[in-house]
Amino acid sequence: MEVEEKRKIMIIGATGYLGNYMVRASLSMGHPTFAYVRPLPPPPSPPPAPTHSFQSLPSFNHKLLLLQEFQSMGVTIIYGELGDHEKLVSALRLVDVVVSTLPVPLHLQQLNIITAIKEAGNIKRFVPSEFGNEVDRVRALPAFQELLDNKKKIRRATQEAHIPYTYVSANSFAAYFVDYLLHPRQTSPHLTIYGSGQAKAYTIKAATDPRARNRLDLVSSWQIKTGRTFQITHLPEQQIIQLTRSLPRPDNIAMAILHNIFVEGAQLSFELEEKDLEASKLYPDYNYTSVDSLLDICLVNPPNPKLASFA
Repeated sequence: MEVEEKRKIMIIGATGYLGNYMVRASLSMGHPTFAYVRPLPPPPSPPPAPTHSFQSLPSFNHKLLLLQEFQSMGVTIIYGELGDHEKLVSALRLVDVVVSTLPVPLHLQQLNIITAIKEAGNIKRFVPSEFGNEVDRVRALPAFQELLDNKKKIRRATQEAHIPYTYVSANSFAAYFVDYLLHPRQTSPHLTIYGSGQAKAYTIKAATDPRARNRLDLVSSWQIKTGRTFQITHLPEQQIIQLTRSLPRPDNIAMAILHNIFVEGAQLSFELEEKDLEASKLYPDYNYTSVDSLLDICLVNPPNPKLASFA
């Protein structure tokens, strides 16, 4: 049996929602793990009252406690700004792999990472901050397309610099959108369906696919599991499009994303090619959580995913 080679992995954006998970995953797999983080600002004055709840802590204390926890777990913390080129280059020379989990407003700052990786000359793999749509094969309404175009800029810059890369297109994180659509922590009888509830790109495919016979949609499954009947409101496509034009940023971006996923069905609008690697086939032994199993979890202890930051 081939032993997996351990790589020194640096997470950039480690104290964010997704970066936190990446750090823990890297550690759990035995990789020496580094976190490149912004220097902490001066502590607030007067100091806040002591508390044991992460959720109630001011952001300064939350980040401080998280970094202390990382250090206790064996993570090497390197403080620096992405604009500090020399510091970034010296940090990169300590590792083999760089994983960026920077949020949407900072995506273009990855150009600084790419420049530093090129100078460092030792990085064996760069994973830019994607984890959403397959940006080279989908189109979206303007508010969302701007974000996709920024990710494409990072892809092209990575390739032009001849940096070994992996692009991770996670499409829709189930916990995030189940929470957004079903609100499992609430008791409201109202649910909103974006569009008709039948995304254009795959409705016809599913209608003629024997594997989709007698399958329940998300809302029907949730009603059965909860024993409740919800009052469904459909937000028509044209109204969603109009909201992407009239709502202020970043609210218009969220609407454009909902249109792209649940009305256009863009994430299933193309076929995988030979060069693509589908995660469940690449790592069949991983214990994946199905949507049905996630709904069972939501009945008992619903996850509380952080809403994405678009601005």
